[in-house]
Amino acid sequence: MKKRILTGDRPTGKLHLGHYVGSLYNRAQLQDEYDEYILIADVQALTDNFENPEKVRSNIYEVLLDNLAVGVDPSKATFAVQSLIPETAELTVFFANLVTVSRLERNPTVKDEIKLRGFEKSLPLGFFMYPVSQAADICVIRAHLVPVGEDQLPHIEQTREIAHRFNSIYREVFPLPEAMIGKVRRLPGTDGNAKMSKSLG
Repeated sequence: MKKRILTGDRPTGKLHLGHYVGSLYNRAQLQDEYDEYILIADVQALTDNFENPEKVRSNIYEVLLDNLAVGVDPSKATFAVQSLIPETAELTVFFANLVTVSRLERNPTVKDEIKLRGFEKSLPLGFFMYPVSQAADICVIRAHLVPVGEDQLPHIEQTREIAHRFNSIYREVFPLPEAMIGKVRRLPGTDGNAKMSKSLG
């Protein structure tokens, strides 16, 4: 049986060179070896684009086209739109009981992204707890591997903690996913910032 992979993108704009070298190229290479799922994370995109849902909605197809353009084959990989999987939202609610506010506050990636978006004084709850939603995305399909950049490693660690806690309290349901780091750990932005990013322009 093939191991299952979950990867994905937030539909907030066209994908760029950082996505290509960090993720898209690998998706096309991995689709024969693994049971590959590609999530278009529109719910997660709303956590900091809630005032502009049309931006998210209109970019769902852009993200899909960018994946197809690099050779991801829909007969080999499964594409899914996050908002169309109600079980993910339900699992997010259950998972929210298994993680503390202080644990989320210690996540270095969340800290950086709060600062990047200027949410220090007025932090939307949905944004703060998106790692819980991301854990649900990974676990709902029972992914074994999650291709990520090094900045996302804290999220995989948090997902493992949540899945382990669920399994130990209730019963063994979820595999503990492993991070799969690509050859390019992080592509610096053209402006010299730490990484290429749609949100940084």
